[in-house]
Amino acid sequence: MFHKVLVANRGEIAVRVIRACHELGIRTVAVYSEADRSSLHVKMADEAFCIGPAPSTASYLNIPNIMSTAELLGVDAIHPGYGFLAENPHFAEIVADSKIAFIGPPARAIEAMGNKSAARAQMQRSGVPVIPGSDGVIRSEREAFEIARQTGYPLIIKAAAGGGGRGMRVVHTPQDLTTGLQIARRESEAAFGDGHVYIEKYIEEPRHVEVQILADRQGTIIHLGARDCSIQRRHQKLLEESPPPRLRERTLAGLYRAAIRAAQAIGYVNAGTVEFLVDAHENFYFMEMNTRIQVEHPVTEAVTGLDLVKEQIRIAAGERLQISQRDVTFQGHALECRLNAEDPRHDFRPSPGLITEFVPPGGPGVRVDTHCYVGYAIPPHYDSLLAKVITWGRGRDEAIARMRRALLEFEIAGIKTTIPFHLNVLDNAFFRRGEVYTNFVQRRIDPATL
Repeated sequence: MFHKVLVANRGEIAVRVIRACHELGIRTVAVYSEADRSSLHVKMADEAFCIGPAPSTASYLNIPNIMSTAELLGVDAIHPGYGFLAENPHFAEIVADSKIAFIGPPARAIEAMGNKSAARAQMQRSGVPVIPGSDGVIRSEREAFEIARQTGYPLIIKAAAGGGGRGMRVVHTPQDLTTGLQIARRESEAAFGDGHVYIEKYIEEPRHVEVQILADRQGTIIHLGARDCSIQRRHQKLLEESPPPRLRERTLAGLYRAAIRAAQAIGYVNAGTVEFLVDAHENFYFMEMNTRIQVEHPVTEAVTGLDLVKEQIRIAAGERLQISQRDVTFQGHALECRLNAEDPRHDFRPSPGLITEFVPPGGPGVRVDTHCYVGYAIPPHYDSLLAKVITWGRGRDEAIARMRRALLEFEIAGIKTTIPFHLNVLDNAFFRRGEVYTNFVQRRIDPATL
């Protein structure tokens, strides 16, 4: 097992990783920007080191500064969390070349799934269902129109190197295709330094369902069930639950088989998530693979009783998985609401500032993952996530009731939060029936009622 782990991240995920390390008897190193000097992960770690000024490009994305800190403090592993450098194959390779363990998949697996069009082609070769569309990146406008003729409209243009909704455009008519290509390419180049895009058939009113997997270095791969992440805004997930409501068992079984096949195809190791779109007839199609721990991993922990971050660390240390597929059992239902420092009444405008009151909820079946406290100033430089509320119940209704109760108990002052939005979703009749899809927020939530 490792002696000392550097956490190359910030916020709630840095706190989460530090807690897991301490439970395993591992010392921790926090790195932080000048803006995060008073952050909770800095206070919790055994050692802390400033790696640069507030902009993430000068701190949390500064590979030379992170690696020099790791070598200076003698760490034997680095956990990248999610975001920042978590899915950067160059960083994973540098860590490995420095004889430091990377708590995540090998660089080749990250690279294989990092280019979305190449990943799609790989999955197609491996027998994993993919959405009809281009076989790779679009080289010309003429090629785009030919693909559109074959698949039909609507289409979605996606950044080959991207994610998170950037470099993505839905096209409904031939007249919109040229403009859509130009905009998607510009956005992709600006966001990822790569203007290549590819085209897929746009699945209307799909569900976004993902399968959590764990894989050790000895070749054992297991799934830990599925999560529904359909409640989104601008392709950013807001609420997740497990198991996905209103999906047949045979559909879930097919998703599990496809996810494991996808992981096997690229020699995957560590924790990962294979994401699918599921249409109204429960046909499913590969979207992408997230080669890291995800924001919503506590949902899976709640229904399986497993600690995914500890499993990540054990796998990176070379240990075999201590459980087999038949050992994995699912109990009850779990939800996660992401609370952001945003004003939902004004188009989710960011709301950084000083937290003057912070009393998180508790009670049966309630968990809160956060890095915030009274007197903490939320900086404007990073993601607006301030807390995740996770609830568990014996069934979906109880999990929803506990989430509603927990959000009403949560006292936060000094900033605006997305609590009113989540309460609105939880009270929505369509959500209560499990009728969710990726455009749920646009169709079912009236901003005037927030």
